[in-house]
Amino acid sequence: MVVSAQRDIDRAFAAAQCVVRVHERLVEFLRAGQTLAEIDAFVAETLADLDCKSAFLRYRIPSHPPFPSHSCLSRNECIVHGTHTMTDEPIAPGDLLSVDIGVKHQGFIGDAAWTYGIEAVTDEMQRLMTCGRAALAAGIAAMQAGRPLIDWARAVQTCVEEEYGFSLVRGLGGHGYGHTLHGAPFVSNVLPRHAGEWPDAFTTFKPGMLIAVEPMIAIGGPEIFSEHKQWPIFTEDRSLSVHYESDVLITEEGPRDLTEGMDQLPDLVGNV
Repeated sequence: MVVSAQRDIDRAFAAAQCVVRVHERLVEFLRAGQTLAEIDAFVAETLADLDCKSAFLRYRIPSHPPFPSHSCLSRNECIVHGTHTMTDEPIAPGDLLSVDIGVKHQGFIGDAAWTYGIEAVTDEMQRLMTCGRAALAAGIAAMQAGRPLIDWARAVQTCVEEEYGFSLVRGLGGHGYGHTLHGAPFVSNVLPRHAGEWPDAFTTFKPGMLIAVEPMIAIGGPEIFSEHKQWPIFTEDRSLSVHYESDVLITEEGPRDLTEGMDQLPDLVGNV
């Protein structure tokens, strides 16, 4: 979606900031021993308190049942689209938990994700989270009006695969948004390997575009899998993964991160 009226820009910003507020409250709430159902219930209560509705609950795509959760809760080898129904096992010290929050507020969508380490993590897991933060920042800086979308992928892939030696998972990426959760263009995190693999690659960033960008990174290989007609998506080799996402408005002066404040969130939560 492309916005130009200041009223629409303000509302898009307000929706994005609601997502930031949910994450800030999650930082204080998350603890080892909680179930995904308890975490999702907390998200639902927080959304209601902020005068928002979940953009994910009962969301539909072809061949899948309606999404059952208010948030996407993806643990360890689950990259994205984790549900509160996928396991009853509580989160534990040393887990990675990626939390993707989508809201509907004042007619606009806000959609952003962050990965949290529960209490303590290994050095490699910390480096994976640092990589996710760095890749998101590098990619956003490349989202300049008049430049092609492929600049985003080049910046992110260089950071993740050349500088850190991790893998960007294939087949997933960012998207346009606005009044609806998903729209054109698709924003791949990796450079196309052949003509036609990413038709939007040379679409240019235009002032007013609203784009949700989201590196998804694995310690192991780049391949993914999901059970038939089920939402959660996992690394094929079951290696650990992280997911970071921001909402960006393209302007003549450069990219504006509407989810500003997310970069102040901590890596670790649950320390008492």
